[in-house]
Amino acid sequence: MTSDGAPVKASRAGRDLPAAIGVGVLLGGGVLLALLTARHVFVGIVAVAVAVATWELTGALRRGAGIGVARWPVLLGGQAMVWLSWPFGRDGVLAAFVVTILVCLLWRLRGGVEGYLRDASASVFTAAYVPLFASFAAMLVLPDDGANRVLCFLILVVSSDTGGYIAGVLFGKHPMAPTISPKKSWEGFSGSLVAGVIAGALTVSLVLDGQWWQGVLFGLALVCVATLGDLVESVMKRDLGIKDMGTLLPGHGGLMDRMDSLLPSAVVSYLLLGLFVPAA
Repeated sequence: MTSDGAPVKASRAGRDLPAAIGVGVLLGGGVLLALLTARHVFVGIVAVAVAVATWELTGALRRGAGIGVARWPVLLGGQAMVWLSWPFGRDGVLAAFVVTILVCLLWRLRGGVEGYLRDASASVFTAAYVPLFASFAAMLVLPDDGANRVLCFLILVVSSDTGGYIAGVLFGKHPMAPTISPKKSWEGFSGSLVAGVIAGALTVSLVLDGQWWQGVLFGLALVCVATLGDLVESVMKRDLGIKDMGTLLPGHGGLMDRMDSLLPSAVVSYLLLGLFVPAA
């Protein structure tokens, strides 16, 4: 509501644009400061984001469908995945993930037979979708040029989101998936592709000293995966009958609503950047 009692108008894309931009700038500035001063602080930022997003997702599953995720095992196991990625890399993440799954299966036994498979499956899904995927973002920062790798990853996702938003608002007429996300259009996806390819070619070649064509492939892959991540969360929210996963971030919803494209993109970024520009 405005000061005179009138409702705040959302943009054509369905966001409170000034609030969304302000929150985005603050979050991005904090991450950038960490990367430029003490890059390993980024691991702590990922850990906090994982805890908040896990709390939001488990709460949404409970509210929307009565699904009882083993919240505390997933929360604690998620922290183990992120923090063990620092000294032990993929081996540490995998070990923590497997132990988390075992604990979740045992934890749910206390609730009896009814709904066991549903709740246990949702617990495994939550552990994989949030902390496991996010751990790949934490592993991006570990090499000596890790800050640059994270910057490439974030610039690509932001460029894809921004390009898609602008093209969708200005030219969007043909929905990609009208029953899932009516505001997501093919024109917006084209804008994401253009912005992502340009950003990929520039960042990989200038920031990581890779080849421009590697950046083009990186951009194409991340745009596709980021779009898929956005659609997947839209499906989840429609299935649960909710608008947002949370209310933490003005103009964005919950933190989980901003991580939908980041989580799968982190996995692809880690794999492709490791292939194109191997760490020294």
